[in-house]
Amino acid sequence: MSGPETGVWWLEWAYAGFTLFGEHVRWADLLGNLAALGTVALAVRRSIWTWPVQLSGAVLLFAVSIDAHLLGNALKQVMFVLLVCYGWYRWARGTRGGAALPVRPATARERGLLAGALVGGTVAVALLFEATGISWAPWPDAFIFVGSAVATFGQSRALVDFWIVWIIVDLVGVPLALMSGLWVSGLVYGVFFVLAVVGVRDWMRRYRTLTAVTGPGREQVVA
Repeated sequence: MSGPETGVWWLEWAYAGFTLFGEHVRWADLLGNLAALGTVALAVRRSIWTWPVQLSGAVLLFAVSIDAHLLGNALKQVMFVLLVCYGWYRWARGTRGGAALPVRPATARERGLLAGALVGGTVAVALLFEATGISWAPWPDAFIFVGSAVATFGQSRALVDFWIVWIIVDLVGVPLALMSGLWVSGLVYGVFFVLAVVGVRDWMRRYRTLTAVTGPGREQVVA
């Protein structure tokens, strides 16, 4: 674990924080996770501000993950930056002219592809993490890495199912974060779980409202 005398200014800032109940809480971890909470809350509301807030959180959590030697999680933040740009572009097109974001459940084919990417990607990334030794918990770290990518991709396409993927990721993320000493992250993963359940309910309600007006199978797909 790096400390305040690393000699690298941005890692020193990532370690800086305060003590709470005998545990060191990093400011970057706190602020990054607050941004992540804001991201989920905005996603529930289908706001375009979801994406810039998520981008800022990814930058902060990248720094704290490097400091905590969670390289898999750090790589996840890099991946988030790329997916955020993609999602921001798609939602901007889907809401142009002031339109509300159209949401829908994934088709059977899309669910199969998402599940296949989740399982296959987790195995491939876990084996990579084991071979390189960049993570002390390669399998759960790989699952969170790939699951986060799959969920964010589903979010970019406004698929209700992305909330389900996040719920599963949260169930793995809580114990991993706590065992890594990232207490704020562990707490936030728990809040994510609650927000994801709310998100499934609200997005499905939005979808049913939309289909009641347009008819089944005629909802607009995000461009």
